[in-house]
Amino acid sequence: MEALAIPVGAVIVSMLLFGVFMIFVGQNPFEVYQSIYKGAFGSWFSWQNTLQRASPIMLVALCTALPARLGLIVIGGEGALVIGAVATVTAAVAVEGAPPGLITTIMLSAGALAGGLWIAFVGALRHYRGVNETISSLLLNYIAIAVMSHLVTGAIRDPAMLHKPSSWHVGEANMLGSIPGMDVHWGLVVGVIACAAAYVLMRKTTFGFAGDMIGGNPRAARMAGLSVGPLIVATCFVGGAAAGLAGAIEVAAVQGRASSAIVVGYGYTGILIAFIARQNPLAVIPVAILLGGIRASGGLLQRWHDLPDATVLVMQGIIFIVILASEPLYGRFAIFQRRRT
Repeated sequence: MEALAIPVGAVIVSMLLFGVFMIFVGQNPFEVYQSIYKGAFGSWFSWQNTLQRASPIMLVALCTALPARLGLIVIGGEGALVIGAVATVTAAVAVEGAPPGLITTIMLSAGALAGGLWIAFVGALRHYRGVNETISSLLLNYIAIAVMSHLVTGAIRDPAMLHKPSSWHVGEANMLGSIPGMDVHWGLVVGVIACAAAYVLMRKTTFGFAGDMIGGNPRAARMAGLSVGPLIVATCFVGGAAAGLAGAIEVAAVQGRASSAIVVGYGYTGILIAFIARQNPLAVIPVAILLGGIRASGGLLQRWHDLPDATVLVMQGIIFIVILASEPLYGRFAIFQRRRT
């Protein structure tokens, strides 16, 4: 109950604060919230748009949620997503001519592998060299974007794309299709399966139990004989692989190629989702749908209320700050303590 009540209360407080902000900019907050609801969940078209945006951010959220079980604050999902997208394009070109189904499998695997290695490097720096994982993962985001920008303007640039530097196209035959009866790609199914698999891994296996021990007391975990370093690197790899898979899906299901269009802030939204979900992979799914809906409503706010499209980012920022401020409240309410006993 506590894990549900405090985040929900924090979101309600955030909505009140955002409503005050809307009043200061001359908007009716009730009308704005009504527009957000219509843009996110008001119609079948809105629902499909929301689910389309939710699929990558639920995968990227795992990049923060899984290492957090070990006490690590990794915010490198954006970089892992970008590197995964670049690896996806490169893999597609490397196996050109193979059966489409095989190419798609190789693309997704390459994206997941690249993202996993990218974040595993963060874990290795943290354990073996003492480098703060939050700082290193944040800096690696900028390095990943710079690497992609260098490649799409040079080695992997498609000369046919004159208006915007972009990589080669992976091929229409190799693209992920849509779920039957929906205008939503199969990445949504992949994201849900990944969250369920991550829940089983971290909550129902000895690997996850060992991770909880490290997160609770690393010194006691070492005394118990656990290999702390390899476990940290492995967990970071799994989280990074999820974010890299998100980048692969964005290429294979939406963009078709790597370019600056990949960098839309999904990685930073994933951080917020991981904190709201309290690092629970299953809770990531509904929270990702909620945040995906908020992001999907940005265009509607721009058209109906003459607000900038980035208004939804202001709302996300307020939610993030209030969620962080609510952390000290856990364990302080007597009603939840009595229920535990």
